[in-house]
Amino acid sequence: MQSYAVNRRGALGLMTCGLVLGAGLSPAGAALNILTGVHSDNPVIEKFYRDRGYATLWTGRGDGGRRRAALQAFDTAQDHGLPVPRYDSKALRKAFGSAQSEADLGRLELAMTSAVLAFARDLSSGALDPIKIDDGIKRKIVRPDPAAILDQAAGPDFAGWLKSLVPTHPAYARLMAEKITLEAVVSAGGYGPTLTAEEIKPEATTADIVALRDRLIALGYLERSFTKTFDASLQAAVQRFQADHGITPDGVVGKGTLAALNVSAEDHLKSTIVALERLRWMGNADLGSRHIWVNQPDFTAKVYDSGDVSFQSRVVIGKIGHDTQSPEFSDLMEFMVVNPTWSVPRSIVVKEYLPQFQKDPMAESQLQLLDPNGNVVDRTSVNFAAFTPETFPYALRQPPEEGNALGKVKFMFPNPYNIYLHDTPTKSLFAKDVRAFSHGCIRVGSPFDLAYFLLARQSNDPKALFESYLNTGVESVLNLAEPVPVHLVYFTAWPDDQGRMGYRRDIYGRDGLLLGALADAGVALVGGQT
Repeated sequence: MQSYAVNRRGALGLMTCGLVLGAGLSPAGAALNILTGVHSDNPVIEKFYRDRGYATLWTGRGDGGRRRAALQAFDTAQDHGLPVPRYDSKALRKAFGSAQSEADLGRLELAMTSAVLAFARDLSSGALDPIKIDDGIKRKIVRPDPAAILDQAAGPDFAGWLKSLVPTHPAYARLMAEKITLEAVVSAGGYGPTLTAEEIKPEATTADIVALRDRLIALGYLERSFTKTFDASLQAAVQRFQADHGITPDGVVGKGTLAALNVSAEDHLKSTIVALERLRWMGNADLGSRHIWVNQPDFTAKVYDSGDVSFQSRVVIGKIGHDTQSPEFSDLMEFMVVNPTWSVPRSIVVKEYLPQFQKDPMAESQLQLLDPNGNVVDRTSVNFAAFTPETFPYALRQPPEEGNALGKVKFMFPNPYNIYLHDTPTKSLFAKDVRAFSHGCIRVGSPFDLAYFLLARQSNDPKALFESYLNTGVESVLNLAEPVPVHLVYFTAWPDDQGRMGYRRDIYGRDGLLLGALADAGVALVGGQT
């Protein structure tokens, strides 16, 4: 380590990037002013240097290894989809090469420290504060303590510490590899011409079939082929593509499949960059050896056990709209409610049901009208036309029964947003590819199977245990002996269990908002350009 000082001959006392400095003396004069004044707005940095007697981390005679490791780490920022200008290794190297004075080195010392703080924060927990961009992203991001970062940066294994910042989820490395691959594809011109047909049937024109063939080859779903007919190999390639993109793999090239086929390499790259940022928000937090992963654009809920999918179900998510979109957050599933009562959220009461009651007081007769004390009120005694959404004093409740909006079971992870997983009587919606129809909660296509699966760890006969509660017809709580972490996530680019990349629609437009914020922060979105 080295402290800044001027020696008796007036020469500067370090050897750094061609700048000759002699043996350092005690911190004093201009160097001390630089180290305590330039960052007067950052008390953490000030305290760090003060506590270490203003010894250097980056610009001293013995700091070369740490400095090189930091600059090499900054070199990877583009590969991670991080904002390069915050820790621009090229600019820092140039500044080292042109430093002419101790003051220059003092400023460089602090610039390097600031860059390391920013890089460690961004790589380990994300470059954005998402709640400021979309209030549907409720994820609690754990930011590293700046003082701890500086202490670790000053530790004996700086390079090892830098590596520990990278998210360890296996998908992160796969997404990085996909990003680098897509950048090469974009630089080479992309996937080629888009498909112009409205649909491509087996009897389609040769030109349309050849165009489909070439697109599937460019996307990696078909080996080099000269087919000009809709043969079995072409149909199988279509089915593989559909499976990877959340489309029923029927081999029919209709509008939905064509739209997915025509997504550009640039758009896939943007989805991948956003996915890297979203995964950084989750950092290296323990997701749970067993956890439930609800990827909203994929419309699925999966249970993972030690990294492998052990259960999967289709789901319905919130419909598009500010008040109905499903949020993103993580919590802990603690219990089920069997034969649940549906207490209708206030927003639904006044926006959807009050207008109906004003036309017909007996509409939606399965719902009970409750006064502020929770007593059931005879609807015929209420003049609904006298109320506005702001003044309506009543609540609505649907007791346990056939046709209850929550079905027969709901899976509870208590949270401030009143979001949970639940059954539904509306089963037909699970047959659709795009399943955004709820008011925000997650409807599960196989709720009983999920209940049996979760209860299997606490009962030799989980079905009988569940049915002993179900058959009472009475609302009751069934606790989970082992609470399960639940992660409601939003990834439009994600690898499957075999590492094959799949892409989904940005159903809520959240990726678009995040892309804009990333670009504003200095992230290069396409071809190395912001």
